[in-house]
Amino acid sequence: MKSDERRLKILEHIVDLYIETGEPVGSVAVCSKLNKTVSPATIRNDMVKLENLGLLEQPHTSAGRVPTYLGFRAYINHIITPKSLSCEEKAEIDKLLQADTSSISAVIDNAVSALSEITGLAAVSANYLPKFSVISKVEVIPTGKRIYAVLLITSSGEIKNKICRMQFNITNEQLEFFERIINENLKGLSLDSFDENIFDNLSTAMGNYILSLSPLLNTLHELYDEISQTQVDLKGENNLLKYDGLKANELMEFMSAKNQIEDILSSAFSGINIVFGKEDDTFAVGNSSLILSKYGTNSQFGSFGVIGPIRLDYQKIIPYVSYFSKSVTSIIDNMLNEFESETEEGE
Repeated sequence: MKSDERRLKILEHIVDLYIETGEPVGSVAVCSKLNKTVSPATIRNDMVKLENLGLLEQPHTSAGRVPTYLGFRAYINHIITPKSLSCEEKAEIDKLLQADTSSISAVIDNAVSALSEITGLAAVSANYLPKFSVISKVEVIPTGKRIYAVLLITSSGEIKNKICRMQFNITNEQLEFFERIINENLKGLSLDSFDENIFDNLSTAMGNYILSLSPLLNTLHELYDEISQTQVDLKGENNLLKYDGLKANELMEFMSAKNQIEDILSSAFSGINIVFGKEDDTFAVGNSSLILSKYGTNSQFGSFGVIGPIRLDYQKIIPYVSYFSKSVTSIIDNMLNEFESETEEGE
């Protein structure tokens, strides 16, 4: 066995043993894993070389070694081969993801819940799709005395509503005029293309009705602001409390900072991305790892992943995240294609 190959094997066994026990790993334990084909003295020398490369560290004098963040990254990128999911595991995931396909948000919500349940970790997601959606229809429904529900329906199956309370009554003629002007100007537009000029033009189009209809227009503006925001979701936070080494205060601080979660998730690129806690300032939860993947074919519609201790079974968890990403992408693509077909048939 060549020296470089041997050192990678030693690193592999040290990481495996550390994941299993959480304790520093000594040369005798590694020697046993290598079936005593390499002497403890050679292993100790190699451990020193791995330490000099920044892949291992020695927490105490005379103690064994533990992998560093760099060591974990080398282990994941160059040593392990992720396991393949069984047909039964894939079928279980597919069933969970198909439980509610009423909207893309429902699919994402199911995916995050299922990912947390299956892995026993916390799952996070950031859904950017609403801002790429196209407006299908705007409706205004009277729900009480001077109370109206403004509904915004999008191409991704989202139906968002907001209540508008008027200070005076409006006629059916005014209500029909509002819906007609709004739909003539907004139907088919992407939420991502909106700017203040559009609402200024709508105000002008209201003409003499602007004073009476401005509360409805303001409510529509507020509804647009809400739906165009990135939707950040977190499931299974309590799963993390059972793991030793994760500080509860750091976890709670991170989980309450949705902007921080969104920034990390938005940095995900193709394939699997792994962020280690306190490796940089963006994910300041010590002894932890965040395994991410984006979803979306042509555009990045969102990303999700799992948070857990750094001592994860990466060979098992990475395939789950990867399969969820591919499956969610496929479901979203099919839903968008179905909507486009329905729209073309209706024209």
